[in-house]
Amino acid sequence: MMPRGNQLLLPVNPLFMWLSVLIALALNLLPLGRVAAVPDLLALVFVFWNVHQPRRMGMLPAFVFGLLMDVHQGALLGQHALAYTLLSFFAITIHRRLLWFTVPSQAVQILPLFAAAHAVSLLVRMIAGGSLPGWSIVLAPIFESALWPLASVLLLAPQRRAPDRDKNRPL
Repeated sequence: MMPRGNQLLLPVNPLFMWLSVLIALALNLLPLGRVAAVPDLLALVFVFWNVHQPRRMGMLPAFVFGLLMDVHQGALLGQHALAYTLLSFFAITIHRRLLWFTVPSQAVQILPLFAAAHAVSLLVRMIAGGSLPGWSIVLAPIFESALWPLASVLLLAPQRRAPDRDKNRPL
């Protein structure tokens, strides 16, 4: 049974799914400085697709894209890979329960996932001898969680269209 009020969605187009991951990677690669409070859009997209499509998006792509982020940022190799892999694992673990809630409730429930991913990344950085980024790192998981409703609207939009359009049903 589906939760009351939820719309039946069309199957996701794998091309759209991977294109959204590549766009999130490109946005993460933008030179916005080393501000810790910048939300990690790639992590957000991985959590989204692991919640909505756990069989198509798993932990291996998260690990590979995490290595790409490590190389780009000059971080310890495996820092982002470990964080993204753990994030994907826990998103897949809670995906069935999470989909029963409304989108704002989902945003509140994934906040600990994002906080844990940033904590793991910070811990690896500190073990390797890095410096503390300051208190602004606390804001990044909050921003990522706040972007969850926007990600839900944008990434589920292609699946909400009618399977066969006609003049009486334009959507």
